[in-house]
Amino acid sequence: MKSKRYDILRRTGIRILFLLLLTGGFSSCKVGKAYVRPAVELPVALPARGDSISLGDWEWLDIYTDTYLQRLIGKALEHNKDMLIAAARIQEMAAQNRISVANLLPQLNGQLFAEREFENYRGGKPTQDNQLDAKLALTWELDLWGNLRWGKEAAVAEYLQTVEARRAMQLTIIAEVASAYYELVVLDNELSIVKQTLQARQEGVRLARIRFEGGLTSETSYQQAQVEVARTATLVPDLERKISVKQNDIAFLTGELPQQITRSRSLEELHFPETLPTGLPSELLQRRPDIRRSEQQLIAAHARVGVAYTNMFPRIALTGKYGVEGDELKTILKSPYGLLQANLITPLFHMGKNRAALKARKAAYEQEVYRYEKAVLNAFRETQNAIVDFNKIREVHALRLSLERAAKSYVDLAQLQYINGVINYLDVLDAQRGYFDAQIGLSNAIRDELIAVVQVYKTLGGGWR
Repeated sequence: MKSKRYDILRRTGIRILFLLLLTGGFSSCKVGKAYVRPAVELPVALPARGDSISLGDWEWLDIYTDTYLQRLIGKALEHNKDMLIAAARIQEMAAQNRISVANLLPQLNGQLFAEREFENYRGGKPTQDNQLDAKLALTWELDLWGNLRWGKEAAVAEYLQTVEARRAMQLTIIAEVASAYYELVVLDNELSIVKQTLQARQEGVRLARIRFEGGLTSETSYQQAQVEVARTATLVPDLERKISVKQNDIAFLTGELPQQITRSRSLEELHFPETLPTGLPSELLQRRPDIRRSEQQLIAAHARVGVAYTNMFPRIALTGKYGVEGDELKTILKSPYGLLQANLITPLFHMGKNRAALKARKAAYEQEVYRYEKAVLNAFRETQNAIVDFNKIREVHALRLSLERAAKSYVDLAQLQYINGVINYLDVLDAQRGYFDAQIGLSNAIRDELIAVVQVYKTLGGGWR
C-alpha cells in the first residue's frame, strides 16, 4: 500500500513537471509590437561650445565650490521632505514591480481543511460526514500571448518613472538651494552697501550743517542732506526682513525649522565657471531626468496597449494539487489525493468592450507620444534660454562693473569739489545717488550671473548622480 502511494506521487510529479516544461515553451510567444522611441528632430548644436564635454557631466560639488553651500545642498538632499517622499515612492513602486514579476511564476499554496457535516433529510436518524484535507496547490496562468509580460513591462516602466522623478527632484532641490544661497549672500552685500551709504550720508549731513552754520551754503542743502539720510535708513529694515525670509526658505529646503544660515560674507568668495560647455544635443535626451521620465511614461503606455491587445486572446490557467484526503485523522495518511486541472477562458461576446479598451489604450499611448515630444521641445527651449540668459547677463555684468567704477570716480570728484566750494551739495547728492544705484546694480548683476550658471547647469541635466 505504501509503495503504491509513492508510485502515485512519483507519476503525478512527473506529469506536473512535464506539463510545466511543455507550457513554458508555449509561454515564449509575446504578441504585439516592440517599443521604439519616437524620432524627434534635434538642433544641430546648442548655442555654446558643443563638443562631447558638457557642464551637465560635472558633479555638483565641482560647480558649487563654496563650502557653506555644499553643506546646505548635502543636508537638503538628505532631509528635504520632497526628496524623502520621492524615495518612499520608489520603494512603493519597487514592491509593485515585484508583484508583476511574481505573476509570471507558478504560485504554491498550502491548504488544511476540516469539516463535519450532519444530515437529516427525512426526519430519520441523522448521519455524520467528516472530511479532512491536507494539500499543496500549484497554480500557474500560462502567458501564451505575453499578457503578463506586457504587464510586467508596464510595471518596470512605472518604477523607473519614480526613479527619474527622484532624479528630477534632486536637480530641482540643488538648483533651489544654490539660487536661494546666492540671493542671501547678495542681500547681505546689498545691506552692507546701504549701511556704508548711510554712514557716508550721515557724514554729509555733518558737513552740510557745518557749512550752513558757517554761512557757506543755504539751509536747503542741509535739509536735503537730512532727507537723504532718512530715505537711506528706511532701506535697512526692509533688507533685514528679506534676509530673514530667505534664511527661512533655505532652512525649509534643508528640512529644518527656521534658523540662522551660515554663509560666505563676500561675493568675491563665490566662483563660477568661465566657460559653459554644453555637449551634444543628443546627450540632452540621455541626461535630463524629465525627458527620461517622460519616455518611461511612454513605455508604460505602450505596454498597456499590449495588455489590452492580448486580453482579446484565450487564457489558460493550470492547477495541480497533491496531498491527502480522508474522513478520519488516523487514516488520512493512507489516502493520497492528486489533481491536474486546466481552465481555458476565452472572450466570446463582450459587446465590444475589449476592442474599446484597446482603442482607449492606443489613444492614451498617442497622448504620451505627444507629451514626450513636448518634454523634448521644452528641454531644448529651457536650455537655449538659459544659455542665452547667461551670455547676456555676463555682458550686463561687465557693463555694470564699468558703470560702478565710473560712478565711484565721479562721487569722489564731486565730494572734493564740494569741499572746495566748486559745486553745491545737490550735485554731490546726485553723484552719491548714481554711485549707490551703480553699486546695487553691480551686486544684482553678480547675483543674476550666479543664478544663470545654476539654471544652465540644471537645464543640462547636471547634478543628479
